[in-house]
Amino acid sequence: MSNITHISAKGAPKPIAPFSHACEAGRFVFLTGQMPIDPQTNTIIGDDIEDQTVAVLNNLVAVLNQAKLGLQNVVSARAFLTDMTDYENFNRVYETYFHGYELPARTCIGVVALALGAKVEIDFIAYRAD
Repeated sequence: MSNITHISAKGAPKPIAPFSHACEAGRFVFLTGQMPIDPQTNTIIGDDIEDQTVAVLNNLVAVLNQAKLGLQNVVSARAFLTDMTDYENFNRVYETYFHGYELPARTCIGVVALALGAKVEIDFIAYRAD
């Protein structure tokens, strides 16, 4: 019997490949990388890094909410950018989501391409303190 709980979030886009929105193992919740996809239409939101970053973070918040967690529970983030010249504008949006919370550890990786032509993808690891 597995001690892993698979989470499917109603407010996040339907997976575009075979994966769960998140998996909880012990006190840790591992969130799958989210894309800037509109949960209603399953299409990419926005043409620039700022709009796409907002969409990605909103999708991650929806998964956190389904797990009854919030941004304050995020201990690690990995961001994937297709254009590192977007780094400063990405950071400006990213930081606004964590305003008032301690920032999680983070890695930002430049990649050649992302699924569906997205400019950004982010995944999280969250910790359930209670």
